[in-house]
Amino acid sequence: MVPRRNDRMTGIQRALLSLGVALGVAIAVPAADEPPERSFVVHYSTSLRDIPEGAKRVAIWMPYPSSDAHQEVTDVQVEGPANARVTKEGEYGNRMLYVEVEHPKEPSLDLAISFAVRRREYARRDLDAPAAAGKGAVTAAAHDLEPNRLGPLGERIRRMAAEVTAGKSTDLERARAIYDYVVATMKYDKSGTGWGNGDLIWACDNKRGNCTDFHALFIGLCRAAGIPARFSIGLPIPAARGEGTIPGYHCWAEFFVKGRGWIPVDASEAAKNPGKVDYYFGAHDENRVQLSQGRDILLSPRQKGAPLNYFVYPYVEVDGAPFDHLTKQMTYRDRDGG
Repeated sequence: MVPRRNDRMTGIQRALLSLGVALGVAIAVPAADEPPERSFVVHYSTSLRDIPEGAKRVAIWMPYPSSDAHQEVTDVQVEGPANARVTKEGEYGNRMLYVEVEHPKEPSLDLAISFAVRRREYARRDLDAPAAAGKGAVTAAAHDLEPNRLGPLGERIRRMAAEVTAGKSTDLERARAIYDYVVATMKYDKSGTGWGNGDLIWACDNKRGNCTDFHALFIGLCRAAGIPARFSIGLPIPAARGEGTIPGYHCWAEFFVKGRGWIPVDASEAAKNPGKVDYYFGAHDENRVQLSQGRDILLSPRQKGAPLNYFVYPYVEVDGAPFDHLTKQMTYRDRDGG
């Protein structure tokens, strides 16, 4: 049996019910099985500085948000060169805003995108139930079982996966054992260097890092155990309603079980919130927006440089070489109280 959280009445539901009792009237209370959601606006800007004099071509790729089953993206607005266009790469289906400037006349260039998001909690509360035959129609891609540049699946990783999942009879139980191992073994620690790359071997050796390191270990062990798993990355929206700065990125994972489909996990949030370990095995909260999936990303049009480790920040090339003289800023504002 896989531990799950108990469904319970939300604070809003309790408040509405209490108000109805106090006033002696019936007030409609949202159904307990409706997922929590949040509506907000994101403004994401980048500024290039010190573009070399005489540069012939500047190319910028910036993540462009997409709607999916868990988020609805609307009111997208772009500020920047008039030739900005939306492209899409073929491996994972990630969209991006692409700008190309020939013979730039200025040493700086600004690009910004703003968009509204309605994000819903993504939770699987059916994990204790028997597998549903209908879920079998959902499939995993070949790359969800393959190694990547920083996630090799050599003998060491396969042996570790076998040890962690020993005695478990189903893929759901094996995935839970891997998740528990990652949460118990890894420490959320961004001191020093080496963290943040999602380097599977580094995570195994150092047992610390941020969300990329946690989920590199989770995904690597799942794949080594024959369980398809995939990586997603985006922006964390601070839980406090209102407005403010988004400090950086956040990433998370899903794994695939035949007969059940894709199941969300967030091992790094579980490590930071021990009381929610059961919750984050099977759920992503609504305080996030996804921007892309996958690792070793080939952009569209394809960059001259190496594949991107992951794609959440703008990537720039000047005359075909990576260029890092840029700043970025992300802010959010809740709509109608969130």
